Amino acid sequence: MFQTFDSAGDPAVGKPRVALLRQWLAENGLDGFLVPRADEHQGEYVADRSARLKWLTGFSGSAGVAIVLRDRAFIFVDGRYTLQVRGEVDLSIFTVESLIDNPPASWIKDNLGKGARLGFDPWLHTVGEIKALKASAEQSGATLVPLDRNPIDIIWKDQPAPPRAPVEIHPQNLAGELAKDKLARLAGAIEKDGATHAVLTDPSSIAWAFNIRGGDVPHTPLALGFAILAADGKHQLFMDQRKFSRQVAAYLTQLADLHDPGEFEAAIIELAKGGAKIALDPVLAAEKLRMLVEDNGGKVVLAADPARIPRATKNQAEIAGSRAAHRRDGAAVAKLLCWLDRQKPGTLDEIDVVTKLEEVRRRTGEETQMPLRDVSFDTISGAGPNGAIMHYRVSRATSRKLQSGELFLLDSGGQYQDGTTDITRTVPIGQPTEEMRERFTLVLKGMIGISTLRFPAGTRGSEIDAVARMALWKHGCDFAHGTGHGVGSYLAVHEGPQRIARTGTEKLLAGMMLSNEPGYYKEGAYGIRIENLILVTPAEQIEGGDIAMQGFETLTLAPIDKRLIRTDLLHRDELQWLDRYHAWVLAEIGPMVDGETLAWLEKATAPLPHDAKI
Repeated sequence: MFQTFDSAGDPAVGKPRVALLRQWLAENGLDGFLVPRADEHQGEYVADRSARLKWLTGFSGSAGVAIVLRDRAFIFVDGRYTLQVRGEVDLSIFTVESLIDNPPASWIKDNLGKGARLGFDPWLHTVGEIKALKASAEQSGATLVPLDRNPIDIIWKDQPAPPRAPVEIHPQNLAGELAKDKLARLAGAIEKDGATHAVLTDPSSIAWAFNIRGGDVPHTPLALGFAILAADGKHQLFMDQRKFSRQVAAYLTQLADLHDPGEFEAAIIELAKGGAKIALDPVLAAEKLRMLVEDNGGKVVLAADPARIPRATKNQAEIAGSRAAHRRDGAAVAKLLCWLDRQKPGTLDEIDVVTKLEEVRRRTGEETQMPLRDVSFDTISGAGPNGAIMHYRVSRATSRKLQSGELFLLDSGGQYQDGTTDITRTVPIGQPTEEMRERFTLVLKGMIGISTLRFPAGTRGSEIDAVARMALWKHGCDFAHGTGHGVGSYLAVHEGPQRIARTGTEKLLAGMMLSNEPGYYKEGAYGIRIENLILVTPAEQIEGGDIAMQGFETLTLAPIDKRLIRTDLLHRDELQWLDRYHAWVLAEIGPMVDGETLAWLEKATAPLPHDAKI
């Protein structure tokens, strides 16, 4: 499963490919082209065939976009990738811009000249995105030009074929609800939105609605395709049917009419010509779909993907599955941390740890009859200064030894059929400095603050994000990423729409799973992140209170390294929470380990001395 991507120094990436693109632009009367890190489904992971941004620039992050002009080229990334992009992209060709502070919609207004023609692939940009980009272009006097074919696909001579991984049925005991009942609920939601049909472009929504899983993209069990759901229940599924066994085909035939992907555009056109009112999610649906509907007489109804909230609010079967997956995963992480503690500083490198962790996850899964299907994302294994790169991806060229006096940050997760996990632990290699211990404790205070928070129904992630930062802010520190992302149920490890961040506008509903992962990063020195997954719990009355309050249940089970904790910086209730958490970890995963690991776990979860004065 372990993969590395080493583009730095590859002579085929960057300059020669940009030159080919510029030649095509000149031949077709265009002044530039937008190259997003996206496919037709707007997912976090893209199939090799759709990795156009990586092919052109070398950048392998999960968010970014390039703008290539006749004489200049730019790449836009967010705060997670400011260091990574400089190691992967030829900076003599590309200028790095901020995806947050100066996104393309702002950049175009200030940098494209009057009369400039900027091409884009309407399958790779959402309805909402193009609306903003067009408005910006109009202010500069430029024009956005939709293209019938992506020029990268023309100049990429050895572009991989579309993926064709087998589709499997997700068992009802793990899904918790029959697909036909989910689809009936969605049909009702479509009618409520004033539409006759809704297009599902997000493969996670299709997987959830039809109770299927696949393997078309890395680390997320998705089958790429589209679905047209109808308020009258006459649904259509567009997917390469070579992915279906006889059993899967017979199952899906009971739920929808099956079509090959090549028939999708014609089906949209036919519905539009018949006067259909077709719901598109402006955040997810491709601009091409809006064009197809409106150009053929149909009406676009802008509405959220009807499956997003039902998918995000887990049912009892999904919650039980996640708890079981986290017990199994916690046992594997404990085995890894125990093993790591026994190694002499300087003998292991970052790749050694990744390889060992995948080995213990696989073995633990086999022992418990629930095999590890995949990692849930590329493991972040960062020693010393590499830990300060928030979404660092280890390569053969960058893998560092775990040296004494440094911190080691390990962010990883597993995909099991009953649940998706994501956990980060930071450990000292040798003796940590007092600054490291102070900053670690400030991060821990933020993580505990979220873990213990009570909040009224209707609260949004943006309203609680500051809780994770308060201790850091008091010391003049912060972190440049959100506090938490949504997590799927044997689906995407980064699931929307729920999140804890400044941009988290979705209400936190009971059953939603999120990460809780504040951090601190000192460039060139070390990184700290502590991450548990949490579940939003139903509102309950608080004794003596007036309003029922929601809260969080912690799902992740693994010790938090006590060697990095300054107990004098913790309040008494924070220490008590940590001791209770560690006692729970021991009770839950202690029976799943033995020998050296059990002895290590008992020590790692023993109560801390209570030096707190508050």
